[in-house]
Amino acid sequence: MTISYAQLKIRQAYDLDMKITMSQQKIREWYNYWCGQVYVSFSGGKDSTVLLHLVRELYPDVPAVFVDTGLEYPEIRDFVKTFDNVTWLKPKMNFKAVIEKYGYPVVSKRIAQYVHEVRHSKSVTATVVLRLTGYRDGGRKMSPSSRISQKWLGLIKAPFDTSDKCCDVMKKEPFGRFVKESGRYPINGVRAEEGERRQQTYCTYGCNAFGLNEPRSTPLAFWLDKDINDYFKEKVIPWAKVYDMGYKRTGCMFCMFGCHLEGSPNRFQRMKETHPKQWKYCMDVLGLREVLKFIGVDPEPRKYFWEK
Repeated sequence: MTISYAQLKIRQAYDLDMKITMSQQKIREWYNYWCGQVYVSFSGGKDSTVLLHLVRELYPDVPAVFVDTGLEYPEIRDFVKTFDNVTWLKPKMNFKAVIEKYGYPVVSKRIAQYVHEVRHSKSVTATVVLRLTGYRDGGRKMSPSSRISQKWLGLIKAPFDTSDKCCDVMKKEPFGRFVKESGRYPINGVRAEEGERRQQTYCTYGCNAFGLNEPRSTPLAFWLDKDINDYFKEKVIPWAKVYDMGYKRTGCMFCMFGCHLEGSPNRFQRMKETHPKQWKYCMDVLGLREVLKFIGVDPEPRKYFWEK
């Protein structure tokens, strides 16, 4: 089911009631197609909390599944514990082992992947040429998104490696294992607004992708941040306390994807104030301080001349 960008924008402009109705329709389609053998991928964040509430208003017995990566904010873990019928999964590798084997998650999944491909190629392959120049064999120019932008070419010779493998190892693999063992199919809180890749995926497959090798449902795909916040207000449901600390996103604590786009205080500056123990670990043990400085992100809260 192909959806044009214009159709996506129309759906994103629906009012909240229309979005709830459409999302419920997609949830019913998914539930009925798999004869109820579904689950909610639950991270404890705002999006997945809204999703779980929507699903359980229709089907109260649908289980939630949470991957305990060790990278969650403590408040997120505490919040997840308040819900019934939640299965907790563990990845086979911890974050330290992942970055040591594959590299750090920096800038974006796309850039981290491209840099890793170039650094680990043993010869100048067609892929390397594409990632460096944006051209295929024969001089055919590809989309700008197929190459490493000029700004990030320096990562190729950085004193650390980069990779997009972290999410695959720490989240996708445990979920994939659960699907094989349980026979249930996922409902995810992914939204098109969150990135170019997610927008492209939605426009290609729509909310319910039945025909993929790994089928998945994303009934909130056309929702915006405002809709999520409005849902909490309308339904009067709680969210994790970490949101009251000034955080707008609550993914993995040590993930650096997108942090170069944040103003001050960025997520790491805020972390030093709210979670100093975790901040010290990721800076001193995991080596994030030098990585962040390399990509132009200050991990230290700013101090002014009048502060001691």
